[in-house]
Amino acid sequence: MKKKIGFIGLGSMASAMIGGMLRKKLVEPENILGNAKTEKTRQKAKDAWGITILNDNAGVAEQADIVVLAVKPQFFDEVIGELKGLGADAWQKKLLISLAPGKTMEWFEKSFGFPVPMIRCMPNTPALVGEGCTGMCVSDRISEEAAEEVKQITDSFGRTVMVPERLMDVVSAVSGSSPAFVFLFIEALADGAVAEGMPRSQACELAAQAVLGSARMVLETGMHPGQLKDMVCSPGGTTIQGVRTLEEKGFRAAAMDAVLACVEKSRKL
Repeated sequence: MKKKIGFIGLGSMASAMIGGMLRKKLVEPENILGNAKTEKTRQKAKDAWGITILNDNAGVAEQADIVVLAVKPQFFDEVIGELKGLGADAWQKKLLISLAPGKTMEWFEKSFGFPVPMIRCMPNTPALVGEGCTGMCVSDRISEEAAEEVKQITDSFGRTVMVPERLMDVVSAVSGSSPAFVFLFIEALADGAVAEGMPRSQACELAAQAVLGSARMVLETGMHPGQLKDMVCSPGGTTIQGVRTLEEKGFRAAAMDAVLACVEKSRKL
């Protein structure tokens, strides 16, 4: 990819995207621009990736063909105030990628004061290890070619699922927030093993690998999770007793309610 990609915000998610692109040799370091709020963050990104660092957001947007807005939503009004100064004509030749939950394309158009070609992406933190999942929705001003270019970027650190914008809040919950739920589950599994005398380091390793392998089975076999669960639950065996206990404690209902709570919060942002 020969286009210049500019990052406004150089935190964990931006770093995951930059690292993925560079590892896959999708773009050269000199074609990646970035700015962040603090000098420490800017220097860290420069040292890690060898990218071009600028000291103002408008400068990043002016030089980039694709602009990734990777700051926290509470800073959007301030940053968009800087970016819209480039003018509507300049933005028609660029592409804006937003990583923020809750901020719709309509919201961006009102904030800029004019239409901006854009794509909303919702990556998750496993992108940091190349196993991210990104939900992506595309505005009707974006060509198939431009959408495919952005998909190449998000595929460089995991996999991408195309969704309509009405489902982006659901994406935020089911893949964006859910790693925290999975970490809780891994920790709880390890705690159970520790309670029975296993050293914590071994317990965490076994639990994490079990979750990793189970996830790969879902993705690579294409089988329903319920079918895979049944394959582990031998009649009269130990596993079905554990499943019974989880059901008694409301495990699935709690997980569903957690997703619904995240969706509700995302819609209020």
